[in-house]
Amino acid sequence: MNTGIISKRYAKALLGYVQETGGGERVSAQVRELLSGKDMAGIVLEPEIQRFMELLVSKGRVEYVRGIFHTFLQLYYDSIGVLRATLTVAVPAPGLEDRLRPLLEEQFGRKVVIETTVDPCLVGGFVIEAGGRQLDASVRHRLDKIRRQFIISNNRLV
Repeated sequence: MNTGIISKRYAKALLGYVQETGGGERVSAQVRELLSGKDMAGIVLEPEIQRFMELLVSKGRVEYVRGIFHTFLQLYYDSIGVLRATLTVAVPAPGLEDRLRPLLEEQFGRKVVIETTVDPCLVGGFVIEAGGRQLDASVRHRLDKIRRQFIISNNRLV
């Protein structure tokens, strides 16, 4: 069966369950933590997540949990009218989120939640993805662009 279909089906079920229990914010916060890759040894799962994990184990669907959780977060934020954005920076940049959030909220007309990751491969600058759009203001992107222009100009000379 298709992984995307399975993820969406179970994510919708989890969303419906947390909406019934009223624990959407708690559960979404813990799902973000679980997806962050941090050491979660000794953490006590929210009751909704605990029951959901038991369901996944009983149905043999544990291998899909990452996809399910990613889809759940997207569905949850859509249900409360919030747009998720991913900000990737070369080095931690305090205050960058605060400067970008109003611009994104104006652009999309919705509240924006920005999740930041650090990727030293960017060399400098940032990449932001939101609402199916991407803005690449990284040094790596600029260097690649210069490299491509250099290759094109040298091919014309030969």
